[in-house]
Amino acid sequence: MRTARATGAALVAVPLALGGLASQSHAQEASPSPSGTFGPGCSSLSQKAGTARDKVVEAAAAYPELSQLVAATVRARLNSALDGKPDITVFAPDNQAFKKVSVSQLAALLKNEGQLKKVLGYHVVGHRITPEQLSKGSFTTVEGGKLTTSGSGTHFKVNGKANIVCGNIKAANATIYVIDAVLRPPS
Repeated sequence: MRTARATGAALVAVPLALGGLASQSHAQEASPSPSGTFGPGCSSLSQKAGTARDKVVEAAAAYPELSQLVAATVRARLNSALDGKPDITVFAPDNQAFKKVSVSQLAALLKNEGQLKKVLGYHVVGHRITPEQLSKGSFTTVEGGKLTTSGSGTHFKVNGKANIVCGNIKAANATIYVIDAVLRPPS
């Protein structure tokens, strides 16, 4: 039972960052973009085989580096909502991104389910985003805010500050871009 183990492990980890459905936006054409998985952090991600067949939360749980994100998603009770949505994109903060959030901020966020859902929802777009769309992209998130992407080749940023460390990871219902910062929705 991979799902039971993944969910159990997620409940033990310290949490934060996915969401539900979002509306689409637009992106302009980019310079040459990768067609497969890309980014400086891909080689250090420890992936189990078969994630392309798994729904997004189980696929993310296959990467130990995303354990805090998976735990936050389970804590916010968003795993079923995410797994039930077709063709989403998740900008997934890795565990290092969570270490950049102060202990008191993280604790407060985890205690407030509504705020946690809002933050996690800001990391999800309701349609698949291709690497070509990342060059100068503007997307509406599940949370309802705007998220922007910029860059070229295999070097992209989200909201001008979070780097995509490994991108274009496929799950059955999602594309995952691992980022090195936890994003905060605009006030």
